Amino acid sequence: MPFHAAVANMAALLRSARLLKISPSGLLHITATSRNGPPLGRLYSGALGGSRTGGCARLSSPASENASSSCVWPHAVGCVRGYALASDTKNTVSVELQSKQTHQFDWALAKLDHSVRRTGRITKTLLLSVFHDICSTGYHNGNQALLLLRSCGSLLPEVPLEERTVLVHSMWEKLQELGVQLDVSHYNALLKVYLQNEFKFSPTDFLTKMEAAKVYPNRVTYQRLIEAYCQNGDIEGASTILGFMKTKGLPITEAVFNSLVTGHGRADDIESAKSILSVMQGAGIEPGPDTYLSLLTIFAEKGDLDSLEKTNEEAESADCSLMDRDIMQVIFTLARAGHQQHIPNMVERLRHEKRFLPDFMNLCLSLITQGEEDTAFDILKSFPTLEPNSYNTDSPNIGNFFLRHCVNMNTAVAKIRRYCKELQESNRHRDPLTFSLNCSLEAKNFDMSLELMKILKEQGLPVKSHYFCPLLSQNVKDKNSAGVLEVVKGMQELSVSPDVDTFSKFILPAFPSTEAARQALMNAGIPVDSEAFLSVEVHSLAVSDLGKLYNLLSDPSFPPLEHNIIRHSLILGFRKSDDVESMAKITKLLFQDKRFSVSGSMPAERASYFLYYLFDNMTKMDVQAEEHKLRKYLNRLHSQKITIPEGICKGITNQLQSYNVPKLIEDVTALMSQGYGASSDSLSPDVRVAGTEAKVARLLKKLAKLKAEDKPIGTVLNNIIHALCVEENLQHALELKQQHKEEIIVTNYTSLIYLCCRQGNVEEALNLKREMSCKDSSSILDSNKYIALVRALSNNGRVEEAVDILKEMKEKEVVLTDTHTNLLFHTLNSLVGKGGVPIIRRLQDTIFALGLTKPSANLCSPLITAYLESKDLSGALEAVIDIQKRYNHMPQIHNILVGLVENGETELLQKAIGVVSQERGEMNMFYGLFFAFLQTGRIREARKIIETQGLRARPARIQWFAEKCIYANQMETLQQMVDMTAQLFDCDRDEMYSYILRLCKETNNLEKAEEVWTKMQEENIIPRERTRRMLADIMKNNGHEVPFEVPETWYDQAATTKSAVTPITAESNTEYQANLSSLCKKGKAKEAYKVLKEAEETGLTLTASLYDLTICALLAQGDFKDAMAVKDIALSRVPDFQLTNNANNLLIIAHIKKGRANNALETLKFMMQMGHIPSHPAIMKLVNALGGDGNIAGIQEVESLMKGLDTTLNISRIFVNNKALAHIKNDDMESAVELLESVYTSPDTQHNSISFVFAKVIEDGNDKALDTLSAMAERLANHFACYRPATDLFLQLLDMDKYEEAKFMLARCNALAEQNDTLRSFMSRKAKTPGQVGKLKALLSLIPDFTNKQLSSFYLMKCHYLDNDLVSAKALHEQMQKEGMVMDNVSLKRLAVLYRNAGETAPFPEPSKSFKFYTDQLKGTVTVV
Repeated sequence: MPFHAAVANMAALLRSARLLKISPSGLLHITATSRNGPPLGRLYSGALGGSRTGGCARLSSPASENASSSCVWPHAVGCVRGYALASDTKNTVSVELQSKQTHQFDWALAKLDHSVRRTGRITKTLLLSVFHDICSTGYHNGNQALLLLRSCGSLLPEVPLEERTVLVHSMWEKLQELGVQLDVSHYNALLKVYLQNEFKFSPTDFLTKMEAAKVYPNRVTYQRLIEAYCQNGDIEGASTILGFMKTKGLPITEAVFNSLVTGHGRADDIESAKSILSVMQGAGIEPGPDTYLSLLTIFAEKGDLDSLEKTNEEAESADCSLMDRDIMQVIFTLARAGHQQHIPNMVERLRHEKRFLPDFMNLCLSLITQGEEDTAFDILKSFPTLEPNSYNTDSPNIGNFFLRHCVNMNTAVAKIRRYCKELQESNRHRDPLTFSLNCSLEAKNFDMSLELMKILKEQGLPVKSHYFCPLLSQNVKDKNSAGVLEVVKGMQELSVSPDVDTFSKFILPAFPSTEAARQALMNAGIPVDSEAFLSVEVHSLAVSDLGKLYNLLSDPSFPPLEHNIIRHSLILGFRKSDDVESMAKITKLLFQDKRFSVSGSMPAERASYFLYYLFDNMTKMDVQAEEHKLRKYLNRLHSQKITIPEGICKGITNQLQSYNVPKLIEDVTALMSQGYGASSDSLSPDVRVAGTEAKVARLLKKLAKLKAEDKPIGTVLNNIIHALCVEENLQHALELKQQHKEEIIVTNYTSLIYLCCRQGNVEEALNLKREMSCKDSSSILDSNKYIALVRALSNNGRVEEAVDILKEMKEKEVVLTDTHTNLLFHTLNSLVGKGGVPIIRRLQDTIFALGLTKPSANLCSPLITAYLESKDLSGALEAVIDIQKRYNHMPQIHNILVGLVENGETELLQKAIGVVSQERGEMNMFYGLFFAFLQTGRIREARKIIETQGLRARPARIQWFAEKCIYANQMETLQQMVDMTAQLFDCDRDEMYSYILRLCKETNNLEKAEEVWTKMQEENIIPRERTRRMLADIMKNNGHEVPFEVPETWYDQAATTKSAVTPITAESNTEYQANLSSLCKKGKAKEAYKVLKEAEETGLTLTASLYDLTICALLAQGDFKDAMAVKDIALSRVPDFQLTNNANNLLIIAHIKKGRANNALETLKFMMQMGHIPSHPAIMKLVNALGGDGNIAGIQEVESLMKGLDTTLNISRIFVNNKALAHIKNDDMESAVELLESVYTSPDTQHNSISFVFAKVIEDGNDKALDTLSAMAERLANHFACYRPATDLFLQLLDMDKYEEAKFMLARCNALAEQNDTLRSFMSRKAKTPGQVGKLKALLSLIPDFTNKQLSSFYLMKCHYLDNDLVSAKALHEQMQKEGMVMDNVSLKRLAVLYRNAGETAPFPEPSKSFKFYTDQLKGTVTVV
């Protein structure tokens, strides 16, 4: 039987079924038409009429074949049948259930449809998944049954024939159990599957079963029974059915004759088989390609090469040329019959058309399934379409499907090794052996995996510990300790030692206890003295029994183990346990036993840090709750004469200073080493406050000494003024400045100006600025100080002088970042309470007119706030209208609407909603009114608005108001909104109720949460996992039993930000500071760190800025550990040390690179608490990392933080993309699709790119997710005319060198060729990076006419220029000349530069002006990005 499925037929069925909808009239209805009823052509969506559809005609049987003339539509199509069944039971099944049934069918259909159209096959996993989902819904119809049955045949090339038949039988029985009404179309589908699977059955028994079920056969049934007889060579049985058909007057079609050809051939009557062709002609039917294919198949089974050649020639002379798909069928038959020697002759006849690539792959898969993997591999190597094409410059990975199926079919490892070797040597695959190993691990094939790892090791490739995790995981689930030991022995055989994660997650859980695991491993000859095992053993005892842990660690036979490795486990154990005695013993052991310190260091020195980290891991609440235990522990250490260095002691007390635990601080200071001559008094709050004064006093003495010795005083003077500014002692600083005016430098002036601004001394600030200019006319203030000066002047009513400062900023080209824009907002906002409408307007207009920053709703809002504060609603509205006209923003329109509704100002309200409607659309106007009525308690009016005909849900607007209610703790308003939107079209009810639950969780309102749960059940809402978890948390927090199952999720404990007051510093050293600063600025972070450590060892304290500069330099080079060490030093040395904005941003990125997204999130929250603004790259990397981890809650938290931040960052897109990606990582495709569809179907949402999501899914090899997203993209394109997702997928496939997939995508959605702007943008982006010319050529080969040739030539020349490819550039120039095109000056200049770089003379005069000149000139005529 053919190896291939009726692919085109299946795809046509699936495509057409999408358009079939159940209507109340019971008739078929096609979207976008008014035609009702069942015409035949309606079955095919977009296909040509007649019996042939292009090249796939023989695989597309007309719908009329599915039913007799008397009952075609009630049984063939299925949708009408499904409706009729629903009508019979309308007293028990509601209209909503019918709608849900149809929706479930469409959803299942889309899954299988995409797989068939993309690959020409279906995987067994996907089919079973769809079957399970359909059965679990509780709603079943004939359409779904038909879909499932038809998928059990040759659409499963990776499944053996016998297994396919078992599968279809199990489905048939299950469908009957579920009460699905099975009609003749289902029996015909079952017959087809029998034929495709070569299943031997009794046609008589089959007809008897149909009769017993009161289902009557039609023409298709008889045709397929004839084919069944002929498949077994039973001409007599076939003749009986044929005679019956003639008596019934049923037409004898070409398909019947083709079956007879096969039947005679199988009966060894070749002459009769040949004579069928003349019989057909006598009956008025011309033999078609299928007839010749049947004849060829017979000859292939006999191994008759001469007859094969002759029949091929006859077919060609009869104008029945065979397609590649037909020849592949003959190849498959030859292989099955054992005539492999003839296969090369047939391979030569293949035209290798790319449209048959899925059929080619399915041929290989079918051959492997039948045990003909060598033949499949020869064919794989013969197909030239799979050769690396000119658009793919990277090493390809051809043959993944082949290797995966070989592994799944348990092909001999020796063969797989040979295949991998040949693929790699022919440059068809980058790393086939590793890929095969991955497939084997996924299949949990231990023996094969072990053999492949041995081969890897032989070839010098690394074998890593995590390779064994998939093999261990199932054994752990099954508690199969013997299986685990077998895998560990395999690891030992390959000299691979399990790491900590492998031991803790994949080995020890299979045993009842750690001791049992130790004993079992020892008995198996596996060493248990490795660092990883000891670490896990220590962790296990630390969290369960500190006494046993002490006995273990104190045993002299316990091997050396650096305490940093087990530090986290010890801290966790100490926090859980109340065994203070054991805690003290273990700590003493760390302080005294050299086994627990690194070589070359003293145990006490290293162990002191353990105490620091113990307190560092505790929040304020933890410390206060456990103060008694901690004091007891510290006193026990003191009695054991344990002491810690002063620096560590200060670090601990700095953490505890704000925790209100003075007694605990005294106990800590009691441990300070006496050698330092310090006592607890040295760390008292009073001394801390006086720290800066003491520093100034010492520096003043130093200054006097230097002056007496007639030495330079610049550095010391600078440090004094800086210290005075920190102390905010302006008067003393000014006096010092006046005494040493000549030695004062620009930095001192800027510090003093900033201090004057903070203290409101505007006159002195201006005087200092004038002095600074006189001293150095080129000097300028930085952005922060300029803005501080503007703020001080404005607050003192000196507006024109503030305007002059803004103008100076423009003249001196002061650059403003997002942080500075935020400062401008606060500057304007500070004037609100002073009735400063004219002042704010003057400053705002100046800022925008000078172009210091772009207008934003945030920067415009202080002006509206000033109007609202003065109760001038009319003025506020006029201001908004003016801002809208000038800057296209409508700040605080919601607050204006609320004020107008509250005051009952009808005319102004009418004017306001008119403006909103005109500028933002009617839908936004309705939502604005709805929210205003809700907030003011006008429930009746709000309900009327939300019930407006045609209004649909806008998730972004609804979420904004919900977040507002949650923030303001407005439960009643929030609940009113949720209740009113119950009937709102396309409203996500689970999302709505989740808002109430969020507020319930924040307020611990169990009663309201239970009420919400009841309402959700009344509305028949299926809650998402997130919603169920929130509800479960509320119930658990209130001691109530959770009435449903909730999956466990572990979250890292959030680290609470600690405010630290740091100790007194020593004086700086000029040489060290200069050297350190220079090294950091040159990027020599390691050398800088060495210099800093030298300074630390000599007791010198550097400035806070130098510590920060070193931290930034180390973080920029990815040296996280040393950067944190510098931070610890700085905290112990510099008063009030805090990381700067830049350092915090780098710290976020460093955490992410280390895979610590949660730590990065904590750093972000700390930044924002300190008033810092995160950078765009930091936010993007953090959100991307959270998305990659599947951390939805983390992304939402970042999004919430950014919403509360006044910033111009436009990063909403990354939140949407990463939420979708996180859902995908969590295997929640439904939520991902819902999120993306809500964005793209919302009229008020900008359709941003989701290429990022597609790229990640493709990189991860997640075919299931890709299929679902692809179906979504096509659905949005076909149903909503929203082409951005489909275009993104198409371009992403091109960008990742998946040329064939992109081509298929374009064939399925022709409208992609019309998305000119997006396609041009893609060309523009690619043309900015070397090595991308292939992708541009690929795009132009698929869609040659989406842009004019002049523009495409421009980008191609730019690519050649970046690649330094003179040969290609010359060819392009010559081609343009042949086509009569004139090359623009930019391209000519690029070409001339290429000639010059190659040492050749250009055959044309090089344009004389700069690239910028010609680019600007070109922009006037051609859009070039």
